[in-house]
Amino acid sequence: MLKVEGVLHFTIPVKDLDRAEKFYGDLLGFTKVAHTERIVFMRAGDDFFNLTVSENPITQNAAGRHEIHSAFKVTSQVYDDALQSLPKKGVEIFKQEDRREGVFVGRSAYIRDPDGNVIEFIDLKRAPATRV
Repeated sequence: MLKVEGVLHFTIPVKDLDRAEKFYGDLLGFTKVAHTERIVFMRAGDDFFNLTVSENPITQNAAGRHEIHSAFKVTSQVYDDALQSLPKKGVEIFKQEDRREGVFVGRSAYIRDPDGNVIEFIDLKRAPATRV
């Protein structure tokens, strides 16, 4: 069995790379690491994700659902600021929840990027313990 050390990056599919770079970089504040013809490499804290042009349709959640998403940890202050600033920038927060139990505990806010990908920002209070 492979002993995986962690996640290096994950990919968010997009249709318009320049539009996605502006949304994730300029509007949400992630840092661009590099840009190729088909991929924008982004940094989220100490982690990475890629915005990659998809020639296939981008899979959406069923109406009113949000299970297929990418989640980003934020501080309490950043979470509170996002609740105020994102709607002012035209980004709809379509769901908020305050999970008091379960695998990941904390306040969450969900938005959609320009391609309909669901993004979660979580003020994480508790997660499963790190394995030793």
